[in-house]
Amino acid sequence: MAQHIIVTDYDPRWPAEYEKESEKIKAILGENCVAIYHIGSTAVPGLAAKPIIDIMPVVRSLEKTDQKSSEFEKEGYEYLGEFGIRGRRYLRKGQDERTHQVHIFEEKNKADITRHLAVRDYLRTHREAAEQYGCLKTELAKVYPYDIEGYCDGKEEFVKKLEQEALLWKGEQ
Repeated sequence: MAQHIIVTDYDPRWPAEYEKESEKIKAILGENCVAIYHIGSTAVPGLAAKPIIDIMPVVRSLEKTDQKSSEFEKEGYEYLGEFGIRGRRYLRKGQDERTHQVHIFEEKNKADITRHLAVRDYLRTHREAAEQYGCLKTELAKVYPYDIEGYCDGKEEFVKKLEQEALLWKGEQ
């Protein structure tokens, strides 16, 4: 069954969901975990989002992370390796009706870490951009309710521009 793309109003329970899941992830990663962040749309108060909690652990070693794949699987995660982004480990929970996504990067991967945090922080402080993004996602979910590629393609130009603006705002470009 294809993933059903649903965009909902912001849910104030999302930060607590992040905290709960991040504790499980930190326990699995142990001392390899340097930091862990709530990223993505559910990390932006007031932003409409797919109800999927995005979590970004930063680790010392991806190799040590790979050794923990079976522990993640016991917690219900699919461990999918790089999954299209070099230097990342991607995990998801909830099959097609996903509930959590985990994007793990090594601490030396400053570009991807900075990019994710800059976009999150920019949207938290730039209400108009967040509203535009929420409206776009809501409309795309109506047009592509079972087509994740169409949904993502529809956001691509906006997200690229958003990333550039966020990095400039953060002084990273």
